[in-house]
Amino acid sequence: MDKIKDDGQTKTKKEISIIHPRPSSIVAALYTLRDLNVDVAILHGPPGCSFKHARLLEEDGIHVVTTSLDENGFVFGGHDELVALLEKVSEMFDPKLIGVVGTCVSMIIGEELHDAVLEANPDVPVIEVEVHAGYRNNTKGVLLTLESALDSGIISENEFDRQKALLEEATMVEKRHGAASKEYLAPSRGDVKYKVAQRIIGLLKEGKRGITIMNAKKETGYMFADITVAVNEIAKQLGVETNIVNMANIDDTLGLPRVRHHAKCIKDDLEARGIVIHDNIGGLDEYPIAGNVAGKLIDEKYGDYDFAVITGVPHAVPMDSISGMEIISVTNGPRQVLPLKEMGHKYVIVEIDLHPKTLGVNHIVESEFGATLREVAKDE
Repeated sequence: MDKIKDDGQTKTKKEISIIHPRPSSIVAALYTLRDLNVDVAILHGPPGCSFKHARLLEEDGIHVVTTSLDENGFVFGGHDELVALLEKVSEMFDPKLIGVVGTCVSMIIGEELHDAVLEANPDVPVIEVEVHAGYRNNTKGVLLTLESALDSGIISENEFDRQKALLEEATMVEKRHGAASKEYLAPSRGDVKYKVAQRIIGLLKEGKRGITIMNAKKETGYMFADITVAVNEIAKQLGVETNIVNMANIDDTLGLPRVRHHAKCIKDDLEARGIVIHDNIGGLDEYPIAGNVAGKLIDEKYGDYDFAVITGVPHAVPMDSISGMEIISVTNGPRQVLPLKEMGHKYVIVEIDLHPKTLGVNHIVESEFGATLREVAKDE
């Protein structure tokens, strides 16, 4: 809870009671295990728990299996099932690193993941995550996973501290202007992509100067980077490529193993396509703070530019730095449209199918908006 002052006295401000669906801490733990390059993630719970994301993660190169607890397991526990599954996955997949993730069921009935791991005694490291979906912020699932990874010697204390600070800021970004900023946010597809594409092309034809800011979260950068590419392609076709400055959070020296890999792949693709990133604003896990870096750079060098195309997590870029520009934002969150509009972003569009299309890939993926920009440019 936040602390506020009223007539000189400090009072506690009650947190917003959010009633629209929120991301799950269990799913956040699974994705963090993926970023740590586990070979197998075991969900200790019912077969349908986190089904959609468990299935999607298998597209990203890891095996996700479940102990499939049923009503009998809810009453008598699933210790034996977890021990047997740990032994089975060791035989089936020959993993180098295993993750075990709790669920609401296993936590409520008091299952001890560590006891099962000790009994199975696999000859590879196991990251044990005692987690459920009842936390207010899904970042708790990430933190619990990282704590276990630190205890297992998978990450250093410095990296853990860095990640923890990023998670705290990510939570605040969502509370200020994101999906946790209001009690209820209705989903929206935002503005019509065709009309926004026309507007960007019109600005370029008028000789206006623009900034592309890719502030993407991890693998989503594979598609958000395509919008940077498309804007630059069209500017080049119109002979005004020098009017565009590009920023992106693609530092491949920062982050968990898979996150660094994504950054390198995106950076290599951009270079292969002749796209110059004038300012690298951080790592792909630094989206909560990279927006502030972009804001400072704008204040220092680009304050007189006319428009900005911001992709990924646009609400992390401070309005003070961009309020004098025409702002076009691209998000993959339907509930993010209204907060961005209220911040002052003139156009907001949604890449609705982005996440499934960016799992298991190693190259930039064409976005709907990038494709729209290219088609509209042909017509004009």
